[in-house]
Amino acid sequence: MKLGYFTMPLHPPQRNYVQTLKEDREAILLADRLGYCEAFVGEHVTDIAESVTNCAAFLASLVHDTRQIKLGTGTLNLPNGHPAQLAATVSMLDNMLEGRFIVGISPGGLPSDWEVFGNMGADRTAMFVECIDHMIAIWTGGPPYNLKGQFWNISTEKTMIPDIGQGIIPKPYQKPHPPIVVTAVEPFSRGVTEAAKRGWDPISANFLLPQWVKSHWPKYAEGCAAAGRSADPANWRVAKTVFVADDEATAREYGFGAQSPYRFYYQQLFFKLKRAGRINLFKPSKDTPDEQVTLDSVVDSLVIAGTAEKVADELLALRESTGDFGTLLYCGIDWVDPKLARRSMELMAKKVMPAINRATGGC
Repeated sequence: MKLGYFTMPLHPPQRNYVQTLKEDREAILLADRLGYCEAFVGEHVTDIAESVTNCAAFLASLVHDTRQIKLGTGTLNLPNGHPAQLAATVSMLDNMLEGRFIVGISPGGLPSDWEVFGNMGADRTAMFVECIDHMIAIWTGGPPYNLKGQFWNISTEKTMIPDIGQGIIPKPYQKPHPPIVVTAVEPFSRGVTEAAKRGWDPISANFLLPQWVKSHWPKYAEGCAAAGRSADPANWRVAKTVFVADDEATAREYGFGAQSPYRFYYQQLFFKLKRAGRINLFKPSKDTPDEQVTLDSVVDSLVIAGTAEKVADELLALRESTGDFGTLLYCGIDWVDPKLARRSMELMAKKVMPAINRATGGC
């Protein structure tokens, strides 16, 4: 099993914005030094707590200061952009990284972003599909382009001057384009099946209970079978909210206590998802009454915190529940205590993952 990193990111709104951006960047630089294989960064434009407004721009700041880690958009919210601009941005970033790049895509899930971009009442799923289809056509086709759709028409036929390069969008470094991943946030996600049919791979969200994470594998296998390709667990990424400490008392307080950044993280998600009518994501079964789903139950169910030995045991139990997967994505959380946050990432790489791979025969 490989170790990666995923961050939305999410910080208390009252924190200094410059400092949170520096902190988010430092976490990925640390992940690179510790041997994490990849790092995904999310984006939202209209949420001061989820403070990266453009994940591609943020990743560009890391290009020349990272060495081995692959960087991924987690995710580009396609209906909020234009396919030509997004295709060009991905191409440039992929070339800057010389192939150390993964494209994460989604329709976007934040209502205030839908409103600000004027697509609140639109069919964002249809926009999402058309946008990525146009992007792929740009990457794999040639100018002057002649792409027509319900939402966007793309052409440089009237203005193209090939001798000087005008009217031509750069190609990605990776051919035909960087690998594409989608984040699965619903139990039994149909989106996972459709993505697999197109050769894309899933990330199972960290805020899903293990039984709902487990539901993604058969949907992925179904899509792979339809596309005539093998469903390889190595291509499945599972995100998890983890804190590792040198002693159990510290782990309990920082992971579950009243001032825990992990508690703050799920307090934000719990409020937003409950308000959006998606409290079902936190239910152990569809018959669980809403009133039984509390912040305490969510934190207790979704945060793994403890010593390296305890965390390894709990992650092995997760793997036993969900089935095999290729990459565990450690979720970035606000650094209330930077020393503890850094130490957790270090213990995860140096103690927890080796123990897991020894137990599973991975090394």
